[in-house]
Amino acid sequence: MLKKIILSLISVFSLINFSHAQPPALAEKDKTAYLFVYFTGNNPSDEAIRFAVSTDGYRYWSLNKNNPVLDSKAISSSGGVRDPHILRCEDGKTFYMVATDMLCSKGWDSNRAMVLLKSTDLIHWTSNVINIQQKYTGQENLKRVWAPQTIYDADAKKYMIYWSMKHGDNNDIIYYAYANNDFTGLEGEPKPLFIPRSGDYCIDGDIIRKDSLYYLFCKTGNKQSSGIKSATTTSLTSGNWTESDSYLQPTKEDVEGSCIFKMNNSDNYILMYDLYRAHSFQFTKSTDLKNFTIIDQDVQLDFHARHGTIISITRDELRSLIKQWGKPAGFPEINNNPVLSGFYADPEILYSNKTKKYYLYPTSDGFTGWSGNYFKTFSSDNLTNWKDEGIIIQLGKDVSWANRNAWAPCIVEKKIKGKYKYFYYFTAAQKVGVAVSDYPAGPFKDLGKPLLSDRPEGVNRGQVIDPDVFTDPRTGKSYIYWGNGFMAGAELNSDMVSIKPGTLTLLKPDRTFREGTYVFYRKGKYYFMWSEDDTRSENYRVRYATSDSPLGKFTIPENNLILAKDTLQGIFGTGHNSVIQVPGKDEWYIVYHRFSYPDGIKMGDAAGFNREVCIDKLEFNTDGSIKPVKPTHKGVKLK
Repeated sequence: MLKKIILSLISVFSLINFSHAQPPALAEKDKTAYLFVYFTGNNPSDEAIRFAVSTDGYRYWSLNKNNPVLDSKAISSSGGVRDPHILRCEDGKTFYMVATDMLCSKGWDSNRAMVLLKSTDLIHWTSNVINIQQKYTGQENLKRVWAPQTIYDADAKKYMIYWSMKHGDNNDIIYYAYANNDFTGLEGEPKPLFIPRSGDYCIDGDIIRKDSLYYLFCKTGNKQSSGIKSATTTSLTSGNWTESDSYLQPTKEDVEGSCIFKMNNSDNYILMYDLYRAHSFQFTKSTDLKNFTIIDQDVQLDFHARHGTIISITRDELRSLIKQWGKPAGFPEINNNPVLSGFYADPEILYSNKTKKYYLYPTSDGFTGWSGNYFKTFSSDNLTNWKDEGIIIQLGKDVSWANRNAWAPCIVEKKIKGKYKYFYYFTAAQKVGVAVSDYPAGPFKDLGKPLLSDRPEGVNRGQVIDPDVFTDPRTGKSYIYWGNGFMAGAELNSDMVSIKPGTLTLLKPDRTFREGTYVFYRKGKYYFMWSEDDTRSENYRVRYATSDSPLGKFTIPENNLILAKDTLQGIFGTGHNSVIQVPGKDEWYIVYHRFSYPDGIKMGDAAGFNREVCIDKLEFNTDGSIKPVKPTHKGVKLK
């Protein structure tokens, strides 16, 4: 009795401790490319926003053949924009861009305004002009408004816009104001953000946060000398800045327009700046934001850039930009694995005859201790580009009998009385439930009780998890399989939500079986796949057996390991799979999860609940045996 109480308390503590741990809005692993936003020169046609993209942060290709992606006349009051700065918001999916509203042909002291832009897809932008002189009193002496930028102020929980202004004969200094909630205007009066203790002018500020410090990089100086210096603070509006004494740029050329950004999945930072008199652009590298080394030999631009900024983007965002503006000549191929952004695992795949699309049904991962409580689905017509169809089941809300541990679903399409129905089997609170829908993306209605809740008779270990459902193409009968530590199977009744009495069978794979049964049929053979080891192990992997019937005796090949880690590629923890056949073809693919790349292998046990979904080719020998699968980053693309 005491043992049961202790176990119950541990279970409750686990829910309290882990349920709050949410995946990030954007996982660092999904930052796989870069967007460079810039303008090109001092002619009116140059003073417009252009985009370039990169996969490695060093080599950049211009989009739209280096033509503007936004019409300056449509978004500005002057007809030109310069110094564009772009920021990804805290929600991971909204982008803010700000720029100087200016045509330099009208004079360097001609502008009083900035442009604020907002987008959720990097393609379509809304814009607003903020004229400082017109908006605020006491600005009669204002000469110019230059190089606005945006940063999220974690203390204020607001987005701060900061820029340099010059009044009369005074030096330029950096001011700030907070943006309103919809990023269409400014709140409050502009206030000084940073004034160098030397009293020198200060322009082109760029701020990045590292650990607990904000680092401001800006151009500062006087008639005798100028360059890029830095200052740090723990609070943006405190006025307490610790300034560097020397210039940071390791060049004797005149510089301006600095931008600092962090390399993806790296401890390196890039400080880049405009060599405006040399008509060039320079990148430098640092790990401490204090010492910078020129890396000209590594950098390639197929365009001439002026003051601009770079942010990290995802593979899906990169694809979207290329779809809109065209793929630049020479741009490298884009990897397709993982196929989903974010953390997902235990993938089930379905081809729907109703919609003629593929659907993925994974575990929602990234929750500490596998504590996720909802399921999503994704659709695709090519196995490469996947659309998030949203949450299809929320435990507690849609499922009354469980509110925790949403794991390892599976689905089957059945034509009943001439209409397609979808039966979705899922793990919740270590039980197996079933929900039904008329459409592969839902909505699904839960049965109202578990389909499976207890271990089969005679089994005294393991968990009632990891269902798989299979319809025999020879007979039309459907079967369900489940188990961790044991492999059980049974025939489903024609209603698909109950077990046919007398059919429950304990199947006998080899001793490598752990969990994740998956069954499919090809050319007279039934293939049974399963995962070996623990999902937290880098050696989590897939084996298989064959049979002559859905519940029959197994034939286990001598070498039945068909998917395992590839240390040279940094691929680990490959397991819990499903399989898909391209309709009408003997063309097969395996869908599985792996540790998140590249840092999963460094995460210890947490790698087991920070996983990602991949797809690779599944091939067979002439005797029907499965060829070992080579896991890849490249992934697949339908012919």
